[in-house]
Amino acid sequence: MKHLKSIGLTNIGKVHFNLPMPSLVEHALKKGEGVLASNGALIVHTGKYTGRSPNDKFIVGDPEVSDEIWWGNNKPFPRAQFEALLRRMTSYLQNRELYVFDGFVGAQSNFRIPLRVINEYAYQNLFARQLFIRASREELKDFWPEITVIAAPGFKAEPEVDGTNSEAFIVISLKEKLVLIGGTLYSGEIKKSVFTVMNYLMPKAGVLSMHCSANKGRDGSTALFFGLSGTGKTTLSADPERFLIGDDEHGWSDEGIFNFEGGCYAKCINLSREKEPQIYDAIKFGAVLENVVYDENTREIDYSSDAITENTRAAYPVDFIPGAVIPGTGGHPRTVIFLTADAFGVLPPISKLSFQQAMYYFVSGYTSKLAGTERGITEPQATFSACFGAPFLPLSPIVYAKLLGEKLKKYGTEVYLVNTGWTGGPYGIGRRIDLKYTRAMVKSALEGELQGVEFERDPVFGLMIPKNCPGVPAEILNPRNTWPDKKSYDDTARKLARSFADNFKKFSREMPELEASGPIAH
Repeated sequence: MKHLKSIGLTNIGKVHFNLPMPSLVEHALKKGEGVLASNGALIVHTGKYTGRSPNDKFIVGDPEVSDEIWWGNNKPFPRAQFEALLRRMTSYLQNRELYVFDGFVGAQSNFRIPLRVINEYAYQNLFARQLFIRASREELKDFWPEITVIAAPGFKAEPEVDGTNSEAFIVISLKEKLVLIGGTLYSGEIKKSVFTVMNYLMPKAGVLSMHCSANKGRDGSTALFFGLSGTGKTTLSADPERFLIGDDEHGWSDEGIFNFEGGCYAKCINLSREKEPQIYDAIKFGAVLENVVYDENTREIDYSSDAITENTRAAYPVDFIPGAVIPGTGGHPRTVIFLTADAFGVLPPISKLSFQQAMYYFVSGYTSKLAGTERGITEPQATFSACFGAPFLPLSPIVYAKLLGEKLKKYGTEVYLVNTGWTGGPYGIGRRIDLKYTRAMVKSALEGELQGVEFERDPVFGLMIPKNCPGVPAEILNPRNTWPDKKSYDDTARKLARSFADNFKKFSREMPELEASGPIAH
């Protein structure tokens, strides 16, 4: 209670500290926050906000941090307005029932940071409990958080009063490590705001913070999977033949890699037990399902439906995955996989990157948006998100890229680019690369089966494409071979190459040595 009072939460109602999972489910059901699915998971609907709201996220522009922040990517929020918003928010929470989760971010003991999440909704506190690292009873004694999140969806900002862009807001004070979230029920804002704070703290300690998943082979070798939402990070890291370390956020220190979190937040649109058995079976009592469609009589879930949103989500503890690595740590990765879902259908299903190419594609962070996923998009669009996670980077991408370069060189890590998108033509004409082939290619890369294979160089992207790969038809490895119209392929490839070149211009001054490693745009 002393900590709550220190941040302005004084005349509050009943406070539930660190309720166990079944109690939180009961509270959520009693309050009408959700319903139980036939598999036991708690289904909630998040209203108008079914995804992150990037235009409503701010960083407080304190002098202590302002010179470090990548303001081209982040929106400043004045200190006086932050304090006024905090006062209004804590006033709203007076005499309300609150839920508090105390735990940690960072599975490696020397970089583990105490975290407190304060919630108005029981189900969001369950989300926090399942997503972050849970503390033992002994660790809860004398607990004092270093990072604090207050999430009050019922408190809606008034833009003309609060200086926000809408009723929703995510305001981060890096100076105090305090996060204010209001006006939105989407729980992913809690997770990603904490990640943003970690992306500020970790590089200062010499740790590369990464938007990636990680797993470990039976021989103990670790692998990282970078990629934006929808590229397959969670799907490919949840491999029955390997052991999951984590599905989304990690650090790479001098000791090895470590999960920031204690849970997973998987997209579940079109989820099936056949294609993703580990994720499918992890959705059970204790898991939280956001915005899925279900039969009100049977409570059976229709994972194929996007009637509410395509961004349906499942949150569950990492130990719901069989064989998950607890605590979530591993050695230095032998292999790094960059994932992209290329809707233009011109990138190879798998290619090996040189060190310079690895740096170029990391800074670029390419994937593509599909027609129909956003209003006004009628054909595939190239999307670039620096370091495969620009929305969560408070510092310049150059900071993270240089750290990656140091790690790759020091530990001799191999890097592959894997396209989980289209082949034989762009989206709408071609077809999605079969998941079983993608799994076979990733397996070959991780197990060293591509070491002695002959490669050919792609003339536009400069990528080294294997001529054969176990378990994969040789004819699909070079994407040009899969297009009936070769001229159309060449034109499309050059068009995408120009998009890469245009995007890289913002980095060329600080990293001119990488420019020659990009695609040839003419």
